[in-house]
Amino acid sequence: MTSLRRPMGAALPRALVALFALAGTPALGAKAPALVDAAGTYRIASSSTVRFSVGQVGGSGGIAGSFTKFSGTFRIDGDDIGESSVEFTLYPESVNSTEGRIEDFLRSSAVFDAANYRTVTFRSTAVSQTGPDTATIEGTLTVRGKSRKERFAVALTDWNRRSISFTIRGSVRRSPYGMTVGTPIYSNVVEFNMNIRGQKR
Repeated sequence: MTSLRRPMGAALPRALVALFALAGTPALGAKAPALVDAAGTYRIASSSTVRFSVGQVGGSGGIAGSFTKFSGTFRIDGDDIGESSVEFTLYPESVNSTEGRIEDFLRSSAVFDAANYRTVTFRSTAVSQTGPDTATIEGTLTVRGKSRKERFAVALTDWNRRSISFTIRGSVRRSPYGMTVGTPIYSNVVEFNMNIRGQKR
């Protein structure tokens, strides 16, 4: 297995192709993965973690949680980076936090409105290489029926012939999606911190 580590700074599908194409410094002298080895379709594994946080004014408190149900795939095209793609879906009903009342509040119509909007989706539209094993990804995020372009950062953390692991970080303003409750006491920005593992099909 080849292990690559770098500072955070980027994103997903075509990004991953570029990461392998440019290949960072191999660990322990191992040969860097070739693009042809990385090409293929991957299913996002349930062992992945999707965390989020919303800060509070003064830094004392805030809301943090995770989603326990999600799904998605990404395809790395070994011949044409531009043909690679990613689709990712979160299920708001699965939101998990420190207290049941917070979970109920997040599922309510004031926030995710999980009863009427059962999914949050992201579909990639563009990827830019930012380093040997980092990239930025842009795509369409749809929450509560509203769609906007958002940008995330990805860093490759591990790879072998059957699986890929990487971290994704991003900051998303919640007000454009109709989630203004709590502002300005609570930040308008939701910070996402994800550890994603893909299993090759």
